[in-house]
Amino acid sequence: MCNAGTRSASIMPAMLNILSVTFPFFALVAAGFIATRVGWLALSAVPGLNSFVLYFAVPCMLFRFGANTPVAELLNPAVFGIYMFCALTMVTATVLITKRGVIGWNDASLGALVAAFPNTGFMGVPLLTALLGAAAAGPAIATILVDIVVTSSLCVALSRLDGAGIDGAGRAARQALRRAASNPMPWAILLGTAASGFSIRLWGPLDDTVALLANAASPVALFTIGAVLARSQMTSAHPMPKAHYLPGTLLKLFVHPVLLWLLGKGAQMAGWSIDDFTLTCIVLVAALPSASNVSLLAERFGADNGRIARIILVTTVAAFFTFSGAVALLT
Repeated sequence: MCNAGTRSASIMPAMLNILSVTFPFFALVAAGFIATRVGWLALSAVPGLNSFVLYFAVPCMLFRFGANTPVAELLNPAVFGIYMFCALTMVTATVLITKRGVIGWNDASLGALVAAFPNTGFMGVPLLTALLGAAAAGPAIATILVDIVVTSSLCVALSRLDGAGIDGAGRAARQALRRAASNPMPWAILLGTAASGFSIRLWGPLDDTVALLANAASPVALFTIGAVLARSQMTSAHPMPKAHYLPGTLLKLFVHPVLLWLLGKGAQMAGWSIDDFTLTCIVLVAALPSASNVSLLAERFGADNGRIARIILVTTVAAFFTFSGAVALLT
């Protein structure tokens, strides 16, 4: 009994320490949500904020992390293999569970993307480095490449099966790959990896400019997440049974990290080169809330954005507790 009491007493301060780190991140998301809901931030301003984050701030942050991370950590084959297998499993399971009734391929596939695609670029990298140190950036950045290039392309291709068939799915997959190629985040990661591998350092004033943009990435990205969520809720709010969005929410917050942890432990037992710290990093990536940009894809492809936005909103709110709990369990 004394031992149990001692463990309980030690858990509380540790949990409070974790919450003290995660609270500002989620508070900034809440600030963006509230500012948009009450009209302090015009809906017309949200795309501009999103563009600043996507094309300037976050790429600079990813470049700097990549340039200061050993190439072996950025290009770990075990991380790519485990994370990709988990992502494909999540997509398959989510489609099988949710594709029924009024939910066709389009809604089921983009619902699978929202269940398998964490908000790593806008939230995960700065949050994990704040919690675990700069070494967490490498594994987290590697997962971004998988989600942008593989998971997103697959789900967009599957979403076209409702009316266009296999040919339409193939065209959609090629278009998704072209969009991935035009996304600045993978290029920033690759340039950072090259800078790390060849020990390249930017000219001083240019490096200072990149640093200013990188330092803006975390606060502006988090505020923008809240603004995007508020805009999605305001423009597509309609009554919705919990059965339409609750499965995706549970899959994202609980099944995704647990599945990745099990796969990672299995890979370690099989002799794969992945240490406990790296596994912890990618499991915590999976425990993040859903990526807010999936809502933009849902709008573009005519899916039920109300459902997608609801999953993103609920996972973001709930992740303050579930993500913090995962950190407490794994660290």
